[in-house]
Amino acid sequence: MSILTPSSTGDLAWQAAWQSPVFRRKFIIGLVGILALLTTFPYFFRTIEQHSGPVLNDWLLSRVPPLDVSLIIFGVIWASGLLIVIRSRRNPAVFMMFVYSYVIITLSRMLTINLIPLNPPVGLIPMVDPITNAFYGKVYITKDLFYSGHTSTIFLIFLCLRQRRDRLLVLLGSLVVGSLLLVQHVHYTVDVLGAFVFTYPLYWLGKKLALSGWNSALS
Repeated sequence: MSILTPSSTGDLAWQAAWQSPVFRRKFIIGLVGILALLTTFPYFFRTIEQHSGPVLNDWLLSRVPPLDVSLIIFGVIWASGLLIVIRSRRNPAVFMMFVYSYVIITLSRMLTINLIPLNPPVGLIPMVDPITNAFYGKVYITKDLFYSGHTSTIFLIFLCLRQRRDRLLVLLGSLVVGSLLLVQHVHYTVDVLGAFVFTYPLYWLGKKLALSGWNSALS
């Protein structure tokens, strides 16, 4: 049975994976990468808030009145996050693919945000989420624009999930989140579209790094 196939014996799947020295090493590297990112987030976001750039003339945003839909956005994102935690409990490959891809995508976002500084859209309504705001240094972040981290994260969850129904639900959630970010004027249209464009190839890179060396041995 492939490790990418959901199993009813999650404990056995993790035990089998943990027997691989390659898996253990990659597991530790992945967790260290996540912790390093969380540690640097407050400094990074404080830094980019000092940057200045143009305000884009966004045709779509100019025709959409801003509305606070934070509750719906974070409800969809955290529900999707809970789903992948549950699926990861039964399938270590799902966990590893998400962790490695998330680290790569976040690093790429740090690069693009610095290379393409933008001022926030006109009419932006700050999003309030007590969990992510804790990592951001408990301030409103308005210049983490290109490309959208909220959209890329939920789209990555969709890519990592294995079950058809899960994938359909989270893909729909990705479209909902991307659309509502525009309704709240948190991102430009190009930020949301860019998230889909960047996330897909970076997921495949993360998947390759996460699974090579131990997945084939357990298939």
